[in-house]
Amino acid sequence: MTKRRQFLKMAGAGGAAMFAGTPAPSLSGQGTGGKAAAYAAKDYAKLIGMPGFSETLLKNHFTLYQGYVTNTNKVLDALAQYLKDGKTAAPEFAELRRRLGWEFNGTRLHELYFDNLGGKSAIDKEGKLAKKLAEDFGSYEAWEKDFKAAGAMRGIGWVAFYQDSANGRLINFWINEHDAGHPAGCRPILIMDVFEHAYMLDYGLKKADYIEAFFKAIDWQAAETRLK
Repeated sequence: MTKRRQFLKMAGAGGAAMFAGTPAPSLSGQGTGGKAAAYAAKDYAKLIGMPGFSETLLKNHFTLYQGYVTNTNKVLDALAQYLKDGKTAAPEFAELRRRLGWEFNGTRLHELYFDNLGGKSAIDKEGKLAKKLAEDFGSYEAWEKDFKAAGAMRGIGWVAFYQDSANGRLINFWINEHDAGHPAGCRPILIMDVFEHAYMLDYGLKKADYIEAFFKAIDWQAAETRLK
């Protein structure tokens, strides 16, 4: 069976052109009577100079993130065109619809990741997040050990610390792919990128050292504002 990425390369205007550098048309007609706007990449230049992360690594990571934003817009535009043309039964439409989760989550996860970086102080042990961690894990230290253990596992992906919106429980998850493994309806509290591009330029195979640098750079106030 042809793999999804290979299929997209072979697809028509809605697929191959989308990833071949063809300028993306405006999102103005995306399903809302011409009112939808394209997603725009956020500027994270403020993170340059953050201890533990070289400027080269961060700039490369920003460029990768910007690619997800660009492709999210391109996929949405292509899907809108297939809908407008009445070609929703086309296999290209189905593959692009499946692809949307990858590109969109690639955008959003990177934003959550960059947004929870840039901190300079430890978690407030008297704050609501620390107290909730102690309630659900026994102690902050137990939660940190669990989170770091997830990050140290072999493989590429994300470590995502979620709050269950149904009962408020805090749970660490391993996300293998952008669009697979996320707990439905839960709130992301803290996101750590453990794809190789997030650390290998600075740390090589020493992922544990990257995880330590990540923890020193967490913006705990940003994480706490996500808690309900």
